[in-house]
Amino acid sequence: MTGTLFSLTFAVAAPFWALMILLPRWSWTARIIASPLIVLPVVVIYALLVLPAFGEVLPAVASPTLAGVRDLLGTSDGAAAGWAHMIAFDLFVGRWAWLDSRERGVPALVMAPVLVLTILLGPLGLAAYLAVRTRWRRGGGAAPGPQPLGCRP
Repeated sequence: MTGTLFSLTFAVAAPFWALMILLPRWSWTARIIASPLIVLPVVVIYALLVLPAFGEVLPAVASPTLAGVRDLLGTSDGAAAGWAHMIAFDLFVGRWAWLDSRERGVPALVMAPVLVLTILLGPLGLAAYLAVRTRWRRGGGAAPGPQPLGCRP
């Protein structure tokens, strides 16, 4: 069952990535990606992997040590759960970046590589988007200079 859940994890997230990258201007893309529930299938997979092993997982995450996390992730169940964890958060971050980029008017051709980077190396994709978003202010158009993060002009 673990192998099946591992394989399903990206398969259930991939259509949402495809919409954001390949069909960013399609009206249904905006409707679908607007819902934070797009991450729910991956969250369910994560729960199916983690909840049966909750007694082992909780101590490893409540008081983490390098050896404890290594041992947890060093099993098939742990690796599959770690993968689902990463895919869920990467998709949520990608969704946020895509929605924010639309508000700011960031071109789809700029966002496509950022989203691919987010799929492959989540935190580096987030860093790339945080750098990209400084060039556009809310409401579209290029900003005259870097904008403070989290501040509205």
